[in-house]
Amino acid sequence: MAVKPPSSTELLRIATGLGFHFDAEDVEFFRGLLSGALKSYEALDRLPDALPDPRYPRLPGHVPAVADNPFGAYARKIDIAGAASGPLTSRTVAVKDCICVAGVPLMNGSATLEGYTPEIDATVVTRILDAGGRVVAKSANEDFCFSGGSHTNARGPVDNPWKPGHSAGGSSSGSAALVGGGIVDIALGTDQGGSVRQPAALSGIVGMKPTFGLVPCTGNLGMEYSLDHIGPMTRTVADNGLLLGVIAGPDGLDSRQAGVSLDDYSADLDTGAAGLRIGLLAEGFGLPQSDPRVDAAVRTAVERLAGEGAAVAPVSVPMQREAGAIWLPRANEGILATIFQGNGYGYGPKGVYLDSAMQRQAMWRSQADLLADTVKVGMLAGAYMQGAYGGRYYARSQNLARLLAGAYDKALAEVDVLVTPTVPVIAPRHPPAEAGRTAVIATAYGMTINTAPFNVTGHPSVSIPCGWIDGLPVGLMLTGRLWSERLVYRVAAALERRLAADGITGRAARERSLQSGAQRGVPGMASAG
Repeated sequence: MAVKPPSSTELLRIATGLGFHFDAEDVEFFRGLLSGALKSYEALDRLPDALPDPRYPRLPGHVPAVADNPFGAYARKIDIAGAASGPLTSRTVAVKDCICVAGVPLMNGSATLEGYTPEIDATVVTRILDAGGRVVAKSANEDFCFSGGSHTNARGPVDNPWKPGHSAGGSSSGSAALVGGGIVDIALGTDQGGSVRQPAALSGIVGMKPTFGLVPCTGNLGMEYSLDHIGPMTRTVADNGLLLGVIAGPDGLDSRQAGVSLDDYSADLDTGAAGLRIGLLAEGFGLPQSDPRVDAAVRTAVERLAGEGAAVAPVSVPMQREAGAIWLPRANEGILATIFQGNGYGYGPKGVYLDSAMQRQAMWRSQADLLADTVKVGMLAGAYMQGAYGGRYYARSQNLARLLAGAYDKALAEVDVLVTPTVPVIAPRHPPAEAGRTAVIATAYGMTINTAPFNVTGHPSVSIPCGWIDGLPVGLMLTGRLWSERLVYRVAAALERRLAADGITGRAARERSLQSGAQRGVPGMASAG
């Protein structure tokens, strides 16, 4: 197509925005220079697209009616059959709605993207289909993934699969609810500050944030290049390791993937806990927002590994107290630069750029009022800090990340894994409509205090269920050395077995927790589903 050059008025506006003080002669001089330069852009439209082709036939599916949308967790029902055989044969899969599935509309939780349809399958989707998986859902997520709650999707909240009206966690809320509620077998989520692990914890499933770069993000509409992770969400540790083995490894397209180290993630699941060194990370417990019952449940669960031959001891990483401050500039300035100023991709890193997505995302400027307040507050903070301090704090956060990673590495030289609660509380209620905007934002934030540090450093981190409080799940988080997913899964599997054998997890344990809540006078606990 012909590239239209700017009018004199447009060019003067652009020049003024860049700080130039042009008179009419300057405008016409540079307008003439631009007219020639812009002709070169037209050649790009005559060249073929360099995008991966989808391999499996599909239809666009449909948005289900409320009655056919359990927990409000579907963004779209689809049905894409993969290869006839493979490690995921007969497994049904949900894909978070920020991950591209060719020919299937994607909205990333936001009214500003509704109706956009990508042309490619993300690498992880292709790998799942090649492995025999059947993709049956695009799962709802929070508005541009800006929430640890599950109430900001433009179409409505996602309910906890164990208790209606409570949060499923965010931002991979639909994936967690569909897996936790038994609707699909396995799912994909994305994690920039805890968005796989938080909903896994609140919905009672297993969620892994792998080592940074282990899983390619090609075809994911991410948030910030150095924070983005894609991870598996499943009901068991074994299924989690299986799915990670399918999606992990370089794809030759995502330049995050430097020095990737692959392993057989399921090889040690039956090895047990004997000889393992488990570190209870002091800074993850006893926080101002902590529910003491959650802390106690995590400590009690881990102590059971001592009976399996593991050594359990306290560990301290004082710098974790500052980890949230190190993460925040990337979550504000970095995400603003990538999603909004950079139209969903930013500029610079090598990889697959989906030009249709960038062009569509640029339309947010005319629809900004439709964005959730959780998104707006992050954008405002990022824009203010960019303008007032010129990127100083973003730069410092990137540099300090190396010191934080070193602090964890030092602790992990003494133990095999670090243990904390995944989130410091059980699933809160959705904010009621009459609660006001402040409550909506407050319920969305505050979940990332233990999870976000490992997005900064890239260490692998998994949440597993470790008990129940008042009929709602408690999540325990295990974090290991870089590329040590196999060892992390070994610990997780040993703990999963012991907790099940001791009746700490499972439906019977949940019923006991409901009865206990009713005896304490917790409203509605005895009959909640």
